[in-house]
Amino acid sequence: MSDDWDSKTVIGFKRQVAKVTKKDSDLNAARRTGAVVATDKKVSGGANKAHQGTDHQRIAKLDRENEVAPPAKIAPSVGRAMQDARLALKLTQKDVAQKVNEKPSVIQEYESSNAIPNPQILGKLERALGVKLRGADIGKKLAGPSKKT
Repeated sequence: MSDDWDSKTVIGFKRQVAKVTKKDSDLNAARRTGAVVATDKKVSGGANKAHQGTDHQRIAKLDRENEVAPPAKIAPSVGRAMQDARLALKLTQKDVAQKVNEKPSVIQEYESSNAIPNPQILGKLERALGVKLRGADIGKKLAGPSKKT
């Protein structure tokens, strides 16, 4: 048991960590003292990591190839049919917008064929204008409500 009394425990002892130096004088001093010396050469020293090589060009090319096509706009024939029906009813774009509970800018976009088609808005416009705006026979008058006998 006398061994336990003779051993010493050091608290707070830091382990030795490898020292990194860039100076030749420090490197030579370490060699003279007999320390273990290892040298590593930087492969991409001083280069901007974000623009190494042509990686950014390759990624940009991949992005261009995978782009999603923009959604289709309303056909010009639909816009023309809307405008003709509106003028036949002697209504302004604002009047039609109030009838279908939409903004006047929405009606303007549909008539100029700049809108992305929305089936719900097209259905409201068909009922308000009395003209078919979807399907094969765009511009034809809608059949009146069927009478039940």
